[in-house]
Amino acid sequence: MRFFAVLLFMMIGLVALSQQMLTVHDAINQALKTNYDILLVSNDSASYALDNRYANAGFLPQVNAEASKLWNKNTQRSDFQDGRKREANVTSSNLTASVNLDWTLFDGLKMFATKERLASLKELGGMTLRLQIINSAAAVITKYYDIVRQKQQLRAIDTLITINEERVVLADKKLTVGLGSRPELLQAKVDLNAQRAERLLQQTLISKLREELNQLTGVSVNNEYEVSDSIPIDLTINYGNIAKSAATDNPSLLAAKKNIDIAGFALKERKGEQWPLIQFNSAYNFNRQSNASVVNPEFQPLFNLNKGLNYGFSATIPILNNLNTRRLIKQAGLELDYQKISFDAQQSRIDLGISNTFKDYEYQKKALALEEENIELAKENVMIALARFRQGVTSNLELREAQISLEDAYNRLIAARYNTKVAETELLRLKGDLNSLMALK
Repeated sequence: MRFFAVLLFMMIGLVALSQQMLTVHDAINQALKTNYDILLVSNDSASYALDNRYANAGFLPQVNAEASKLWNKNTQRSDFQDGRKREANVTSSNLTASVNLDWTLFDGLKMFATKERLASLKELGGMTLRLQIINSAAAVITKYYDIVRQKQQLRAIDTLITINEERVVLADKKLTVGLGSRPELLQAKVDLNAQRAERLLQQTLISKLREELNQLTGVSVNNEYEVSDSIPIDLTINYGNIAKSAATDNPSLLAAKKNIDIAGFALKERKGEQWPLIQFNSAYNFNRQSNASVVNPEFQPLFNLNKGLNYGFSATIPILNNLNTRRLIKQAGLELDYQKISFDAQQSRIDLGISNTFKDYEYQKKALALEEENIELAKENVMIALARFRQGVTSNLELREAQISLEDAYNRLIAARYNTKVAETELLRLKGDLNSLMALK
């Protein structure tokens, strides 16, 4: 029997070793490569970069070539006043080709505003990508340490199961020697089975959280791995440093500020439509006509060729277009005002988020210190209660109360650790510093 027990433990150890150890840095790095949200935003950012070209802003000329070939086959019949009649079959072909160039020389400086807007959109795409990367990294960190938290909860349940198993053994011995009661033994077994059921539920929860982390990192759903056993916490975060850095580094705030610039360039584009449009126009034309037969060769040649180059300037002066330009200018101005208000609102939300999260961070630090002290007291209390129960000087109810107290202490301690980590991660996310998030242990 002992041999099979040793063999079982060896097999369990081999299974544990076969699972890959995944660190929080590994999870973040994997998410940066394959997270679906990051890939989608990266695609949008690449699209903005492609649009940021002088050709899209109207600086370069437009050159178009056209060509056509036309065949005609007509039957002509003529009746004259002197009684003569004439019939003829006329076959002809016409080849036409041209190359046209249109180049905008002046459009009220609209093209310059367009180029600046496209460049700002490219920068906005980079900021949006950085924001998504930071948000995804923070989500991965939170989910990773949620798994660690649930693992710690599982270990706490195992500790409570061990205590309950001994409680069942002691209750059975007391019943055997006539010092206990059967309800006492039955209650101990019920409590033990309840904790074993809770352990099964906890294992299922950990499995689900692993799959959720797989989805965040963009890997296979059935990927198996092991995570860390502890939750390291930085207890030295300073409110002033977070608030100061967020004002200059938070990507959502920077994106809101960039939207103001984009709206300003859009307003310049609309105002440019009030100015005359001056263009340089040029074309090379080629026209060849061939007639297989003619009715009147004196007036209709058998072959005709025209080719040549023409060029010049054109000006389009806006005079009245149903006041549409004025309407578009007003709309662009309203959009600029909207983006300014949006920036102020975003700044207010970030300031509030930092303030509230830091308060929660400070509270969780104090709660963590208190619960770390409290867990030792609860452990000592349950050991004393167990020893007294073993000696028969305490009741089953008192031992059960000590167990419940230890269970609550474990729950509060593990929750305090995790909540402190969540507050720390959220502060770094609001700060907008990806390097700080990557430096988390």
